[in-house]
Amino acid sequence: MNLSNYKKWGLVLGCALVTFLLWGMAHTTGPHMATTPCAQCHLAKDVTPVNASMLVASQERLCATCHAQAILMSHPSGFAPKRPLAKEYPLDWKGDLTCSSCHNIHGTGIGLMRTGSSGEAFCLACHDKGFFDKMPDHGASLQSFGHLEARGTLPSLDLDSFSLQCMTCHDEQADMNQVGIDTSGLMRHKSSSMNHPIGKSYQAASAYGGYRPIDQLPTVVILPNGRIGCISCHVGYSKEHGGLVASKAGSELCLICHDL
Repeated sequence: MNLSNYKKWGLVLGCALVTFLLWGMAHTTGPHMATTPCAQCHLAKDVTPVNASMLVASQERLCATCHAQAILMSHPSGFAPKRPLAKEYPLDWKGDLTCSSCHNIHGTGIGLMRTGSSGEAFCLACHDKGFFDKMPDHGASLQSFGHLEARGTLPSLDLDSFSLQCMTCHDEQADMNQVGIDTSGLMRHKSSSMNHPIGKSYQAASAYGGYRPIDQLPTVVILPNGRIGCISCHVGYSKEHGGLVASKAGSELCLICHDL
């Protein structure tokens, strides 16, 4: 997700509204920043709805203390839009679109999003369709991610060279099947609901049970460095580029490894 090539693509086309959801934050156990001292962000000693907008710094700077990577590569923030936005996405006291235009800073939901919309529907609340129609993929990649890094830290993944090579095209080229890796190491396929961990040790996972012994896996299942990678399920060079090593029908593909 946060590979250098993906960042380059996001920088060139960085214009999607935040939709994270998907490559992003999990449910919180309480209001975001509930245990953080108010004075860390708010200027007033006693914070009220009237003075809550008075902050010690810009929202971008404050949010970056925890979410540096998200701020570094995301939908533009900290500027005055040239046209009115939907009332669900408020501007700050200066009339700027900021982090809190899309996020409920003290919320509890997934990604702290202000609405339940995601993807294209979320983006079209502010952008017209023609804005995306001019893009090679009609905005599909941008509508998937408002941030290229949602939590401010990179996923600690040991990706193999084959998977890295796959990602140089499939996370950068707008006309390719889009995939992304979230911060928990989950490979998400935009075109389907097939999501799967990547970069994980098969041997370590099988120790928990429910997996077939590694020496019983068919040779078509390749585990680079003993880890799950793109070529564990996909065949790069075949009549159908990226074809599966087994059919999805009847969960055949899953049951190659999973002993259910």
